[in-house]
Amino acid sequence: MSKHHWFNELQTKITKGILKIDEPLNKYTMTKLGGSADLLVIPATIEETKSAVRYAYEKKIPLLLLGNGSNMVVRDGGVRGIVLHLSKLNEIRINGTSVHAEGGALIIDASRGAAAAGLTGLEFACGIPGSIGGAMAMNAGAYGGEIKDIIVQTTVLTKTGELVVLTKEELELGYRQSIITKEGYYVLSADFQLATGVQEEIDAKVADLTHQRESKQPLEYPSAGSVFKRPPGYFAGKLIQESGMQGRGFGGAEVSMKHAGFIVNKNKATASDYIRTIEMVKAEVKKKFDVELELEVKIVGEERAE
Repeated sequence: MSKHHWFNELQTKITKGILKIDEPLNKYTMTKLGGSADLLVIPATIEETKSAVRYAYEKKIPLLLLGNGSNMVVRDGGVRGIVLHLSKLNEIRINGTSVHAEGGALIIDASRGAAAAGLTGLEFACGIPGSIGGAMAMNAGAYGGEIKDIIVQTTVLTKTGELVVLTKEELELGYRQSIITKEGYYVLSADFQLATGVQEEIDAKVADLTHQRESKQPLEYPSAGSVFKRPPGYFAGKLIQESGMQGRGFGGAEVSMKHAGFIVNKNKATASDYIRTIEMVKAEVKKKFDVELELEVKIVGEERAE
């Protein structure tokens, strides 16, 4: 079956959402890199999301969840099959000290909303550029806080399109990992439990963390965020810096001079430039310190055909 056939069949199921054939994914990734998706599906409801996931499963079509594109590098050849983008599932509801956020909502928006409501516990996420779904999958964390500190439960779709509610314990949250990534679940929503705080203290903490992020991270260029996980006993950025990697790279991709843990798209880089720079950094750190850097970002898609 062709992508045009998928398009025609899904048109009957995705009536409020959006379907696009051969859609360039560089519009949807934080790196501004990547080729096209055979078919991009942007569902508008949970029912439409279930329909897309079930359709892909039943027809044996590869399905990739793009999320906010902040922790992902899409190769220049693009992605075969269906790419699911949940940007329309972005509702955030605050009820007392509880926060309910849909999977496509941005974690930074949930953090800001909670802070504005006088709730404390989610300030750490005020600068994390991912979706709720991505934050759940990676147990996102920063500045001493992480998702597992505040999560109550999350609602996911399995690969077969079944709805499942997972408790905090069932999520198996660890350092940048969860059962969501292990099982390939699709996050529809998450429920967080926060606490009532002192507004001035919350505002001060958010302002401080925002300042720290803006002063230390290369936000002026597209990037995938922190490229590598923290190796046990080390800091990835420090190892990269001490390997003399800052300012080096291929094509338009470069290890940031501001923060060595970031690789930036400084000048119309290709995904190939970006990935070659990643491999160079890994090789140099291994050579100098005998430490194997593990990727925090996910590399997906196919190489461009020559």
